[in-house]
Parts: sequence; C-alpha cells; structure tokens
Amino acid sequence: MLDIKFIRENPEAVKEGCKKRGVECDINRILELDEKRRELLQRIEGLKTRQNKLGRENVEEAKKLKEEIKLLEPQLEEAEGGLKAASAQLPNMPLEDVPVGDEPANVVLRQWGKVPKFSFEPKDHLELGEALDIIDVKRAAKVSGARFGYLKGEAVLLEFALVQLAMQEAIKEGFIPIVPPVFVRSEVMQAMGYVDTPEDLAERYFFEKEGLFLVGTAEQSVGPMHAGEVLEEKELPRRYVAFSTCFRGEAGSYGKDTKGILRVHQFDKVELFSFCHPKKSKEEHKFLVEFEEKLWRELEIPYQVVQLAVGDMSRPSASTIDIEAWLPGQNKYREVSSASNTTDFQARRLNIRYKTKEGKPEFVHMLNATGLPIGRTIIAILENYQQRDGSVKIPKALQKYAGKERIG
Repeated sequence: MLDIKFIRENPEAVKEGCKKRGVECDINRILELDEKRRELLQRIEGLKTRQNKLGRENVEEAKKLKEEIKLLEPQLEEAEGGLKAASAQLPNMPLEDVPVGDEPANVVLRQWGKVPKFSFEPKDHLELGEALDIIDVKRAAKVSGARFGYLKGEAVLLEFALVQLAMQEAIKEGFIPIVPPVFVRSEVMQAMGYVDTPEDLAERYFFEKEGLFLVGTAEQSVGPMHAGEVLEEKELPRRYVAFSTCFRGEAGSYGKDTKGILRVHQFDKVELFSFCHPKKSKEEHKFLVEFEEKLWRELEIPYQVVQLAVGDMSRPSASTIDIEAWLPGQNKYREVSSASNTTDFQARRLNIRYKTKEGKPEFVHMLNATGLPIGRTIIAILENYQQRDGSVKIPKALQKYAGKERIG
C-alpha cells in the first residue's frame, strides 16, 4: 500500500506510475476520500475535546455532542473503508531505473558461463527423466491430474542436495533457516498484495470454508510473520531462508511450458527473504541477486541476469531482477530465480516497522528472492549435464550431498 501522504503530495507521479504499469487508477477519488476522512476526523476530535471540557458542568450540552459524534462516526468508518479499498487497487511505484514497457522491454544486464555444445542431439528434461526413471508425470496425472509429477530415485537425491546447498550457503550469510506454513489466512494474503486482481486470484488455491490460501511461494507466509511488530534498527537486515512446497494455478500456460515439470501446480522452492532499513533496500536487492548468482555459478549452469520492465513485474514490486538459466532442451534461457524489492508497500499493509535511534517507528522495506526453484533447477541440471549415453553428471557442488557423481 502506498503512503497516503505520498499520494497527497505527488498525485501526478502516482498517476504516471500507474500509467507505466498499465493500471487504471482514480487518484482524484482517493484524494476526495482522504479529504473527507480528515475533515470528519477533525470534526469528531473537536467535538470530543468540547465534550471533555464540558464534563459534568453541562450534561445536556455534553449529551448533544455525544449524539453528534455518534452520527459522524459511521461516516468516518465509511470514508476510511472506501479509502482503504481504493488505495488497495494501486500497485507499488516502480523505481526510477526500471525500464518502461512490457516483457519485450526487459533488459539483459549480464551473462555468465558458456552455453554447452553437444556432439549429439540434446534431449529435454522429460525425455531424460523418463528414460532414467526419475520423473513420472503419467502416473501423477492418473493420481492428481495434469501438471503434477513424481520425482523418483536420483531426482529425489538431487532435490535434497539442492536444498542443502542453498541452505548451507545462506546460513553462512546470516540467513535464519525456517520451514513456514503453506496455508495463510485470506487477510494475510491480501496484505501481501497478491490477490488484488482477478488475474492474481486465478493463480491461487483458496479454501473458502477455512478462509485459507495455499502459498504460491514461501514469501507469502514468511513476510507476514512479523506483522504488527516493531523491530529494533540494530536487527536489520533480518534475513530468512525458507524451504516450502508451493502451489499455483499456472493459469494461461500452454504448449511446451506444460510438458514435464517446468510449470506444475505443486513444486518445492528455497526462498530468501529480508526485512531491511529503507535506505539500504537497493543495496540489499543487489546482495540478494549476487547470492542467487553465486548458487548458479556453483552449479556451473549458464545464466543471464535480466532487469524486468514495469509491465512484467508483480504489483507489490518496485524493482525485479530475474535470473534465466540456459535450457538446451528448449534452446533458450528460461526464468529460474527472481529477486524483488517491494520497498514499504507490503510493510504498510502488514504494519511492520522498526524503531529508529530517535525512538520513532518507521516502516521497514521488504525484499524476496528465489534461493533455488527445485523443479526448474533439476531441469537445468538434467539438460546441461546430459551425456551421449543418456546418463547425467551431477554438478560437483552437489556430489557430497547427493552421494554420487552420475545418474544412470
């Protein structure tokens, strides 16, 4: 949620930010509701002050003031509710260095590693996985439906090796390991900013009877854990590394994306999360991207770093940088990791603050990043490390965790 003071003082900038994101917004209506709310609040506070001054001296007059307050309070509640609802439709404002436009405007910042050249026709991950009997989507479809998969044998060893690698590297950097809940209350998901539109809702699994959403990423249950709290400035940045299963509708996916385990409804992921000082969030964003890159370099998989354009970012994000790994089975780079700076957008909704040295509470900045997406990382390993005989080498960084050097 945007600071109402910022909207009040910079209405044209907010309109421009919404325009860049392709979001229709009625800033004038928000300002009208804000003005009405402030006027009513001022009147009520003035009446209460007069009421207190009268005390027992003039009971009849005090009663009249009380009745007037009673009439105004529902109006104030209505104005506040309308303002909150209207403000919730606003996305976060993009930072100044974010490219304007949709996906074609994304900018490749750098590339690392050499794209492998095979002396044979490389296979995709599903063909490899089925031949090695480590991925089974046919039986998963029989049990759970389309876009689910069983990981078997060495694929399972790879999964837990990847989790160990990401966890151990994150702990070295001061991240606190955590296994969070995969269910969050509807108001919590709303506060995180991921169910504000019909498109966002289409991606979520919601249990109406319980009022609970399944998380699409651990960020959605790690971010709210400090809701309503005031952290100490010396605690910042407070970093978490979380492992969880994630669930997404993957609405609109088609073609090759639905083949194998690239876009599935259930997947595991190691997620990074940081609560930091507002003046250091850009620096923290850079740190998270560099950490993601470190993991992909350890796996020795070619990748490129991409700054997303405004129209390709999620609504809570002010800046998002993706890492795209090279997938020989598709002969192109595909998104595997993402790091976003949501500034104080989520923190305002969740009321997460820190106490300054002067003792004043201010909102923290919140950032999230993908440690490793397990399914997509397994895809990248299978396709980049495949051998002519159909076997797959295991990256050196994983061998001590997996207990072997090769699959097949």
